[in-house]
Amino acid sequence: MSSSRNNDEIKARLNLETSRIRWHELQTYYARGQIVRVSNNLDLLEVASELTADNRALFEQWLAAGDVGDVSPDLARAWYERNAELWAVVIAPWVLIQDRSDASVH
Repeated sequence: MSSSRNNDEIKARLNLETSRIRWHELQTYYARGQIVRVSNNLDLLEVASELTADNRALFEQWLAAGDVGDVSPDLARAWYERNAELWAVVIAPWVLIQDRSDASVH
């Protein structure tokens, strides 16, 4: 139970650090390869907390399923053109982002 409680505490802290940000403001991080796309199939806070916990096995599953990963050039271009508003949380050096709009393309 303490690990569940610890995870809940981490998620609560991360929730306070999560915010909306425009894609244009993330260009430097994208250029550095520090953006991690999180699909709408997953909870952004859950992914962030698992990254914090260094849960490699779960991340490998998410990567294989395409639920987390890089932002493709086509998606980056689409987000740039509409200056998409995304949800983001920083787990240094990574910026986890999620597009919760209906126009999301993977």
